[in-house]
Amino acid sequence: MQSSTAPSTTAQSTTAQSAAPSATARTDRPLSLLVLGGTRFLGRAFVEAALAEGHRVTLFNRGLTAPGLFPEAETVLGDRTADLSALDGRHWDAVVDVAGYEPEVVRRSVTALGGRVGRYVFVSTLSVFADHSTVQDEDGELLDLDADPPPHQLYGARKAACERIVLDACGDRASIVRPGLIVGPHDPTDRFPYWPRRFRRGGRVLLPGDPADAAQFIDARDVAAWMLDCIGTGRGGVYNVTGRTLPFGEFFDACRALVNPDAEPVRIGTAALLAAGVEPWMGVPMWIGDPACVAINRIDVSRALAAGLTLRPLAETLADTLAWDTARGGPAPGAEGLTEAEEQRLLRELA
Repeated sequence: MQSSTAPSTTAQSTTAQSAAPSATARTDRPLSLLVLGGTRFLGRAFVEAALAEGHRVTLFNRGLTAPGLFPEAETVLGDRTADLSALDGRHWDAVVDVAGYEPEVVRRSVTALGGRVGRYVFVSTLSVFADHSTVQDEDGELLDLDADPPPHQLYGARKAACERIVLDACGDRASIVRPGLIVGPHDPTDRFPYWPRRFRRGGRVLLPGDPADAAQFIDARDVAAWMLDCIGTGRGGVYNVTGRTLPFGEFFDACRALVNPDAEPVRIGTAALLAAGVEPWMGVPMWIGDPACVAINRIDVSRALAAGLTLRPLAETLADTLAWDTARGGPAPGAEGLTEAEEQRLLRELA
């Protein structure tokens, strides 16, 4: 997620539809659900939750990530970027789009499916906001793809354009879910798993920034439950769906208390890390040193909380993530994180 002060026409057109309509009573009948993707991280958590509640799930994907993961669900193989004809003639209560990144691809999906699904749930991102120097709610100004944003903002600008496509096509039948940093078991990055694993190793642990710095994230399973509730209750609109802001120091204290109280925290300030050449966007996992993004972990989630978003305890997410990470044998090659050699260098030079 990056910041910008570029003007945005997207924000103006989205605001009118971003207020949450009143939800209807939750349906108790099994739902028919189409998931575009569904086998990696957030999609996987959603499918697990849907199947656990007895819903009928159809997966549409290329079969490249964890094929056969859900034998109890129907899998239709296909490439949404080119051809959705394998889904012709069928209807679902909802489609969940967890992997829509390119506006034209999302437009193709909406055109093919919009009239044959009751609800279109689109997973967006908090990166759509144009400005992260101040606290944002759902009506904050968005990046504008037509304004030719710089490369580091293209992801957010494309997602903002995708939001508009879904809203324009589906209206009140659209549910736009904007997660922040998603964490928990099956995290394909090493941003969150790095910390409980690092504290377990013990010794001197480099902690970035100030203990009062803001941290904000959400367990993938909580986002999945929220999306399923949107479908079951008929809840449309635009929502920031991430956790409550907490002090970064509180997060580190929770890691240490759960995993290894004997680990020795060593605090290195943001200015020192930047001066040492550490990349300001998670060069140390979960730390953001960009001064233009002081509010990036202070997103307003009051709308989603008021509408029933439930957040599990931090200790549960930490314990479950560590158990999963241990079972898989640690991070995959090339995963994001701070190497042991780089941490030791920074500790020698800066501590």
